[in-house]
Amino acid sequence: MEDFLAQLDSKKKQLKNLEKELTSPELVADRAKYKARSKEYSDTRDIVERYDEYLRLEKEKKSLEKLISEEDSGSEYSALAETELGEVVRAIEAKRRELEDMVLSEDSFSHSRNVIMEIRAGTGGKEAGLFAQDLFKMYSKYADSRAWKVGIMSSNVSELGGIKEIVFSLEGKDVFRQMRFEMGTHRVQRVPETEASGRIHTSAATVAVLPEPDDVEVDVKPQELKIDYFRAAGAGGQHVNTTDSAVRITHIPTGVVVSCQDERSQHKNKAKAMRVLKARILESLRQDQMDDRSRQRKQQVGTGDRSEKIRTYNFPENRITDHRVNITLYRLDDIMDGDLDDLLDKLAEADRRLRLASAGKGGEA
Repeated sequence: MEDFLAQLDSKKKQLKNLEKELTSPELVADRAKYKARSKEYSDTRDIVERYDEYLRLEKEKKSLEKLISEEDSGSEYSALAETELGEVVRAIEAKRRELEDMVLSEDSFSHSRNVIMEIRAGTGGKEAGLFAQDLFKMYSKYADSRAWKVGIMSSNVSELGGIKEIVFSLEGKDVFRQMRFEMGTHRVQRVPETEASGRIHTSAATVAVLPEPDDVEVDVKPQELKIDYFRAAGAGGQHVNTTDSAVRITHIPTGVVVSCQDERSQHKNKAKAMRVLKARILESLRQDQMDDRSRQRKQQVGTGDRSEKIRTYNFPENRITDHRVNITLYRLDDIMDGDLDDLLDKLAEADRRLRLASAGKGGEA
């Protein structure tokens, strides 16, 4: 699909127009419209900067090819240039895949947006809670490797050090782009620590990945909210404190309910709860706005539904299988230690190919 480069050229023109528009006194006076245009400018600049890097690499490739053609074949200088050319070609291919992904994405913000993730223990009792804790550790280690910031929004600890539910934020570069395929049911097969007979158990946990909105995208009015304050309680019913610091917010139009009690401050709990609430509302709007082509494509890579079984973690065989694209890797220990890049890259590549195939058929899936 070559016309994606033409689309990127149009993005450069769009960026210049936005730069000019943002200096307009009329736009500055309209606060809501100015914020929307500023966000559009930021997203467009992100794409254009990556496109400029792609063009720089293409220019470097041509210079190296010319140098090699002018040098004596087999000379030391020619060999060095050929080695460098190979590195540049690989960088160009990676950057091209990244740009194609951005241009073809139905989610215009899927590359620069932070996310809120939710992990809930599913079937399997105490072992499911331990697996949910393992997933949180895995994502936290991966976040550390990419210099992302992890912030716990709320958590509900189970027995044996497991997790019934945890909600946390990830902030950094390309967070949603990397994490967007993690939503769904994750299944684990292993021998629980409490299993004396050595029998393998199967349990599960569900993961949600919610891109964070800004105030322009999700405008929640105070009259649409029902806010309750209550006393926070810890494990075993012990009170975290003696004040009504916990917060429960209900969005009346959609029925979305969010609670937060991890902080001692009522204001901090309310602020965290509002972030989660807006992210859940945006996710609901995103799902509603997907067209038929998008839904059909997502059914091939994964629907993004929490009930869909997307992956199996088999500890006795050190094996992880992603069922959406039939990927099996025999290095589960590395992945649980946060080494997710290979797996996530394979999912992104499968998704990109489906988008390209769909675009090549005139938008038919």
